[in-house]
Amino acid sequence: MIIPRVPIQHRRLLPDRRLSGPTPWVIAILMMLTLLAAAAGVGLARSANAIGSAIAGRVTVQIVTPNPVTRAEQAAALRRAAAAQPFVLSARAVDREELQATLGQWFGSADGDDPVLNSLPLPALVDIDFVGENRSRHMEQLRALVAAEAPGARIIPHAEWLGPVAQLIASLAWIAGGLVLLMTLASAAVVIMTARAALGTHFATIEMLHLIGATDRQITRLFQRRIAIDTGYGIALGSVVAAAILLLIGWQWAGITSGLAATASLGPTGWALLLALPLLAIALAALTARQTLLAALKKIL
Repeated sequence: MIIPRVPIQHRRLLPDRRLSGPTPWVIAILMMLTLLAAAAGVGLARSANAIGSAIAGRVTVQIVTPNPVTRAEQAAALRRAAAAQPFVLSARAVDREELQATLGQWFGSADGDDPVLNSLPLPALVDIDFVGENRSRHMEQLRALVAAEAPGARIIPHAEWLGPVAQLIASLAWIAGGLVLLMTLASAAVVIMTARAALGTHFATIEMLHLIGATDRQITRLFQRRIAIDTGYGIALGSVVAAAILLLIGWQWAGITSGLAATASLGPTGWALLLALPLLAIALAALTARQTLLAALKKIL
């Protein structure tokens, strides 16, 4: 039982002031940081998985033939030939207007309408997505197809330039998980120090209870209830503050619809984990307090 039942007359042996000591406030800060780190870890992990899935089987064929007419014909022929292959899920030729709009952001023209940009010999691009997991064999087949339809074209796997980004995001997710573990251990340490401090403060009360026949387990339930309530208040306060921060960030994040940031989200599993963390924290605090109190009381007598 997280908060054991104790008779009302026994509860009066300990002061019943809420949020009076430093323990609830320290626990609140640790709980808030734990929830924020857990949310960051879940979001980063989902983002890394989304990026990995998106780039695992996608390549871009870059056709750089100097003649623009030949370049366009090779791109169209390669797209048709690739779409007819069984190992290709989809093949799409990137429009010149799309390339100009993307490059226009760097040339200072949002719509890509720039004289210098229009004069550039832009390559023809064909995006190809593979089917299945045997991507090394698919890559060999695609090289043969490109050599036949567009000699001299370059094949650029997306994993080559986005793979390190996904690995970095995954590493940050593991770091966030490590922070959650460290803050959980810090919270347990705070509970242990609180339990020992409570025993030292109420040593005379404990001796009196022993003299009238109280057992260690009865005394433990009395102190465990007091510590569980204090930590429960702290966990609730920290959870409310963390929820407010996450809702604010989520409201601002909703406006991001493109780029790597758009792949980061908590999802149902992430929200379920965040909702379960405060309950697990209360249970851990009560269990830690109980074991600490029992071990300390055995040393008193």
